[in-house]
Amino acid sequence: MESPAPAGMRAHPAGNAGSRPVWTGSAPPPADGFVARPETGHSLQAALVPGTTVALACDRATAGPRSWGDSTGKTQLAVAFAHSLWQAAAVDLVIWISATSRAQVLSGYAEAAAALGVQLSGEAESVAARFLSWLREFPRPWLVVVDDLTDAAFMTRLWPQGQSGRVLITTPDSATLTGVHARVIPVGVFSRREALTYMVGRLTADLDQRQGAIDLVGDLGNEPLALALASAVIASSELTCHDYREHFLRRREQLLGAVAPAAAGPAAGAIAWALSVDHAELLSPGAAHPLLVLAALLDGNGIPATVFATSAVRAYCPPDGTYSVPGGAVQDGLAALEHAGLMTADPSSTPPLMRMSALVQAAVRSAMPEAMLKGAATAAADALHEAWPAEDPPEWLARALRSCADSLRQWSAGLLWEGGVHALLMRAGSSLDMAHLTGPAVTYWEELAATSTRVLGEDHPATTGITEHLARAYLAAGRAAESIALLERVRGDRARRTGPDHPGSAQAGRDLGMALVTANRFGEAMGVLAEVASGWERSAGAESIEAISAREDLAAATRAAGKFSEAVTMYRGALKDRERIQGARHPDTTATCQKLAETYLAAGQAKEAISHYERVVSDRERTLGADHLHTIAARGALGSACHSAGRMAPAVRLYEQTRTAYIRALGADHPDTLGASVNLAHAYYGVGRLTDAATLLRETVQRCELSLPASDPLTVTARTSLANISGDSGQR
Repeated sequence: MESPAPAGMRAHPAGNAGSRPVWTGSAPPPADGFVARPETGHSLQAALVPGTTVALACDRATAGPRSWGDSTGKTQLAVAFAHSLWQAAAVDLVIWISATSRAQVLSGYAEAAAALGVQLSGEAESVAARFLSWLREFPRPWLVVVDDLTDAAFMTRLWPQGQSGRVLITTPDSATLTGVHARVIPVGVFSRREALTYMVGRLTADLDQRQGAIDLVGDLGNEPLALALASAVIASSELTCHDYREHFLRRREQLLGAVAPAAAGPAAGAIAWALSVDHAELLSPGAAHPLLVLAALLDGNGIPATVFATSAVRAYCPPDGTYSVPGGAVQDGLAALEHAGLMTADPSSTPPLMRMSALVQAAVRSAMPEAMLKGAATAAADALHEAWPAEDPPEWLARALRSCADSLRQWSAGLLWEGGVHALLMRAGSSLDMAHLTGPAVTYWEELAATSTRVLGEDHPATTGITEHLARAYLAAGRAAESIALLERVRGDRARRTGPDHPGSAQAGRDLGMALVTANRFGEAMGVLAEVASGWERSAGAESIEAISAREDLAAATRAAGKFSEAVTMYRGALKDRERIQGARHPDTTATCQKLAETYLAAGQAKEAISHYERVVSDRERTLGADHLHTIAARGALGSACHSAGRMAPAVRLYEQTRTAYIRALGADHPDTLGASVNLAHAYYGVGRLTDAATLLRETVQRCELSLPASDPLTVTARTSLANISGDSGQR
């Protein structure tokens, strides 16, 4: 997500690889009344110079759960530093990453690559590695902020490096950074002068409210969070600092009486947040507190505002008759929480994000009775699922929803498993799959499968469904053997429960067959897929679309086994069936025609392949347009067929058209463009244009080395081809 630059400025994505300034990631906005901390934050500016990594950590070690003393304003210092560099045009790229999980980090890098116009595709770990390689060579100044890092393992192999870049980390505990090469700057509370400046800066509407400010900031211990909560209550009420201090001292005496004599007194933040809750309830009786409880279970780094606009939340916070519009109580409750300093709205995105301090969230959860937790967890899960768009949302929004779901899963214990698995848990896992977050997806589905087996039992339908997702995640991660073992179990469970010809059993059989193909177990794959095809023919009819598709799956396995003649026969039959049932111009028919062309080419029947590819290109151009990616790919495949047939003139022309179209659509560094460049160079070599071939390969090798791992097959192919042509590997 693009994040706003300060003072009305807004970052924008670059047209190509950083030609304009870019800010990506959801950074919190500067706090109201922010002070630059000239006495306690001055060392950051001097320490964080290009080529360095600096971490902001609490000025004292923490043990166990976070405490109120952890709130020293580290994130706000990072926000101010990033904005100062941005406003001064001292950086051309800012990447803000909320490091609450490895999935969040990987997703943040993918978003940054897309915003920069660095076209990368594939599995998220690979995308991140290629992007970091690109970033290492990026010549213009950049800043990566890794905010709220609680586990350095989230950043394993993901630390950005480069002489042009700065890396800024915020973490509650410097012990988190063991083994990380970073200069640690301890951050404590405000100085007395900074605290007083902040307090009076927040109280500008009524200067009389500043009365007693000096004494109040002393009682608040100069703690940034306590000051923020207190000033919010005063600013949204008729209280003065003196009045608030009286409430504060009275509450502290009450709390002191409730603890053992030898115990330390309550922290200023613990008292301030309780007074803020009282104030919010006064502003919005009955609505503010339920919303506070619900929000405490989600990710306080950013809760999409659409979550609070759902019917699930409205049902959880029903109006009391004083509101004339649905959701009036919710809107009033959110406003009350903002006025009390317990929540802030960040309007820089659409939808806006609601933020809440992790320490406030922890305090709310610790005070939450079990009965309240159950109702809040159910409402939060229902609301997240309702707010999740049916179509793929922008990655920043999907990231926020996933993180909220992770937080809810962490704090709700087993409440989302009562009566079965809550739909939110399945939606969050599917989102990881769709984002190609392969490693996090495997971990997620493994945890879900273990929980489902323990809570619901191994034979429960929900466990079978989760196991199927886990099997697909294993397959995406290249762990075919583990995938096959699970899919065999899923297929057996489905067949016992619903019968071998049920659509669910058929889908499990198809997945198993494709996994066997991936594992090069072609004979077994053909046997399984033949059974699936026969099942569809029995249950839906031989001319059903399902049966035709199943026969094509069998044809694909047959082709993978090298039985090209048999595969051609199967695809020809499927093409005739689709032409008769769906029509010659249907997209499915065109797709089958392309599969047949591919099989002809694999079988060495270039003439037949060319004929069918020409039909595919014509159909794609008519239905999708000449510049659609499917059309471009088909044109490139036709060029390959012409090349194989020795028809070099049309091959060169088609390859040139393909490469030009890919550059226009995807950029010069996209793997598809680079692959087209290698093909064109080979064609140039084939017609004797040796200089053109070497020049193009040299450029392609350089681009591959910047955007792909050194071991990537395309990089190796381009480098080898260049060495064969000119004796130059392209390496420098």
